[in-house]
Amino acid sequence: MAFGVLALQGDFAAHAAALRALGVGVRDVRRCRDLDGLSGLVLPGGESTTLLKLMADEPWFDALARFHGEGGALFGTCAGAILLAREVRGPAQPSLGLLDAVVERNAYGRQVESFETTLDAPALGGSIGGVFIRAPRLRALGPAVEVLARHDGEPVLVREGSVLAATFHPEIAGEARVHRLFVESARAAVVA
Repeated sequence: MAFGVLALQGDFAAHAAALRALGVGVRDVRRCRDLDGLSGLVLPGGESTTLLKLMADEPWFDALARFHGEGGALFGTCAGAILLAREVRGPAQPSLGLLDAVVERNAYGRQVESFETTLDAPALGGSIGGVFIRAPRLRALGPAVEVLARHDGEPVLVREGSVLAATFHPEIAGEARVHRLFVESARAAVVA
């Protein structure tokens, strides 16, 4: 199995390192054609409007929808989670609509209000670390969306089928369990 990290902008190198530490093959994805042969793709944190501008030169939305439709697993963190949502607020912007969620951008505040904390994650063995940097909030979730971790009662890590989304940065916190879960989700999608 091969995995990719969307390497247009953001913290893609940290995600690639986290996946390599799990022993999986990883490559940077900079063009739609780079999706060929991948089992899973990470959409990293960064700045969602910048990512949208960088994605404008190729048919990324169609390519990612096709990738997902053909069984490819997706994992979005922070800005990546925003891109996966069905609706984006604060302000509104285009998104892939592959996760039945409403996301509010920068909902925890500005850069100076960024923080690191411990999250309640019974699905991952108890608690995990998370770093929130100008992070979004999940304001509404569809009935098929499973909450895997919470911060102060709010969902921060969710899964719908082979789509995983975190409003925080597990790759900065050194939290390998989230990336392991993503790899396992991709493997399960291949078996199904």
